[in-house]
Amino acid sequence: MKSNDFLRSKFFDFYDNVDYATYQKEKKRLQVELLKLQHWVINNDKRVAIVFEGRDAAGKGGSIKRFTEYLMPKHFNVVELGIPTPKESKNWFRRYERYFPKEGEITFFDRSWYNRALIEPTMGYCKKSQYRYFMSKVLEWEEAHIKKGLILVKLYLSVSKQTQLFRFKERQADPLKYWKYSENDKQARRYWNVFTKYKEQMFNKTSSPKSPWAVINSNNKLETRLKSMLYILSKIPYTRNFDFRPLQKAETRQRFSISIDGVAFNNLNYRQFLLLETLNGFYKK
Repeated sequence: MKSNDFLRSKFFDFYDNVDYATYQKEKKRLQVELLKLQHWVINNDKRVAIVFEGRDAAGKGGSIKRFTEYLMPKHFNVVELGIPTPKESKNWFRRYERYFPKEGEITFFDRSWYNRALIEPTMGYCKKSQYRYFMSKVLEWEEAHIKKGLILVKLYLSVSKQTQLFRFKERQADPLKYWKYSENDKQARRYWNVFTKYKEQMFNKTSSPKSPWAVINSNNKLETRLKSMLYILSKIPYTRNFDFRPLQKAETRQRFSISIDGVAFNNLNYRQFLLLETLNGFYKK
């Protein structure tokens, strides 16, 4: 089954609007399988690089956190690089090669070399010649590493403009998350359509049978995490005896309650509860 076919399969449809109780059961099931995948990587000296791309607040970091929650720490890395130095900007591919996984390791890239295809040209952080060079060379570079044994999986988490705005407001209202919102996030939002243009060019020019992109809708964080896990498990040829069919939805779904200004809201699903909790905190700020 091809990447796009799997993303459109009934296995993925099952996770649409997943309830919280079912999410918890499925997450545990998939995390058990991810641990088996890690054992395979370690025992067979494999090198796995998983790229997470997407706009700000698309859920990249949260998804990676669920991937790594129960993995053995010594055998995985999370790479999230900051602003490049002038030297790093000129030697773009080398900047990331330094962080490629060693034998027996999995490396998660929270944004990657594809910054040069997306945010850098959008915001004017690189020269047009640097952008053109990157776009003309990146597939050749990736496929050369794949030929040497690197297992590369590229995920793009796609968030809507409305959902991104809600998550930004949530971050501003949350005393534990306010630091995640920056002036750069605000500026990047102004260039939404420009970013979209570069994103479409990236998909058109940097995807190949050996190094394809998988696009996952990330408006629902619970769906995003499960679909990302399931896709990774489908793409990496580890030794498995795994049924891709999800568990049945929980017969009794967990319900939540919240009181706002003396008014009780009961029998809420998780998404409804989270929305009310976030809005309550935002308006009280």
